[in-house]
Amino acid sequence: MPRTHHAAREAAMSIETAIGLETGQPYPYQQAALVEPDWARFPGWKDVTSAEWESAQWQRAHCVKSVKQLRELFGGLIDESFYADLERDQAERATMSMLVPPQMMNTMVPHAVPTTDALLADPVRHYMLPVFSDRRTDWSSHPHATRDSLHEHDMWAAEGLTHRYPTKVLAELLPTCPQYCGHCTRMDLVGNSTPQIEKLKFVAKPTDRLDAMLDYLRRTPQVRDVVVSGGDVANMPIARLEDFLTRLLEIENIRDIRLATKALMGLPQHWLQDEVRDGIARVAAIARSRGVSLAIHTHVNHANSVTPLVADATRAMFEAGVRDVRNQGVLLNGVNADPNALLDLCFRLLDGAGIMPYYFYMCDMIPFSEHWRISVADAQRLQHHIMGYLPGFATPRIVCDVPFVGKRWVHQVSSYDVERGISYWTKNYRTSIESTDAEALTRTYEYYDPIHTLPETGQAWWREHGGLDEVHLKAAEMAEASRRTAMLQAH
Repeated sequence: MPRTHHAAREAAMSIETAIGLETGQPYPYQQAALVEPDWARFPGWKDVTSAEWESAQWQRAHCVKSVKQLRELFGGLIDESFYADLERDQAERATMSMLVPPQMMNTMVPHAVPTTDALLADPVRHYMLPVFSDRRTDWSSHPHATRDSLHEHDMWAAEGLTHRYPTKVLAELLPTCPQYCGHCTRMDLVGNSTPQIEKLKFVAKPTDRLDAMLDYLRRTPQVRDVVVSGGDVANMPIARLEDFLTRLLEIENIRDIRLATKALMGLPQHWLQDEVRDGIARVAAIARSRGVSLAIHTHVNHANSVTPLVADATRAMFEAGVRDVRNQGVLLNGVNADPNALLDLCFRLLDGAGIMPYYFYMCDMIPFSEHWRISVADAQRLQHHIMGYLPGFATPRIVCDVPFVGKRWVHQVSSYDVERGISYWTKNYRTSIESTDAEALTRTYEYYDPIHTLPETGQAWWREHGGLDEVHLKAAEMAEASRRTAMLQAH
């Protein structure tokens, strides 16, 4: 099958080469000191002071949003071929517009003057500044890829309030972030439109949307747990966030509140501002008085992203009264999809910043994501390889977010057609759209491996059927599954 011209670079970091290596050595744990990379190695930041770097306002004002700004930052260090590669990706593949805070840029090629090859190989660059040659040329998107791959909008109880699990909801307060990740699972709503994706827009006014969310929660006493997200809560002015959280805490049935923010890592300067620390402290005091757990969930995908400023911001949140800070990363080929990279990240989080490794999600089936995704079988092997090194309470679960189901530990798969890469899953609860569905708890639900990871027979099946529309493709899958079952029964 055709490969990109960076195939060797990808293979060097991929699960296909990292898992199964028989070196005879265990994971070489070594506590690593956190280091803030020297931003002056970038020509565009050679005169930036420490005071400027530690300013949230400076960080936001100097985010990289265009190829022009990237050229100015790198000076003449990077070949024009990289910028052409990036511009083509923005025009033909990117589902997220470019937005990278200086803090995140500074963790790319962190300890050397950047070169083109080093930048192309960098794991943080790989998902924050994807280039066209990163993408698969055989299957850039899976035939079942969708822009709302988890069908969260189908489960809105109010605009932006997803009620999927019996006792938990997701509240999307706003559609923006301080940074935009290439693999964003909410790429249909979050951020600016791209040539590929015209983003959806919230219809109601922000105050009306938040009021409707709170009204639903008052009327739904079985909900006890609210993930407050977006977008990213760091993009909501702290006074407005504090007001929403204070009103949320007045609802008696709410016992857990989790604030979702990648900015704890991507823009730690935000969380170190006095007004933010004071606002979180006031909310945490109310939460403690009412016996409610207030936690922060962040999103770190590589050990290089954990720096002293990230540790400082985490410590500031603990001092403000947040009960726990947990990490929910995403498994990404070329970034962290090997055991050593995952364990390095977990120990850097735990030892260096006091952040609890919690989940690693398999990358969702959004368009143009196949170069990042790994198979369920590889995710299972990753889970096996990281067991035993971390404390049990800090050993992350690797989960598959199955459409219409939700989070499932990768070893919970009900059955698995490894040839065609179709895993089948069951669930033990109804989502909010299945209250009258008698078969919701007995049917199986599908998740699909990247086609390029399959044996040739499986790839051939998808080449024959992958161009069908959704209805006919599903029918072909069911027919093939029935044929295989009949053959097994005959033997």
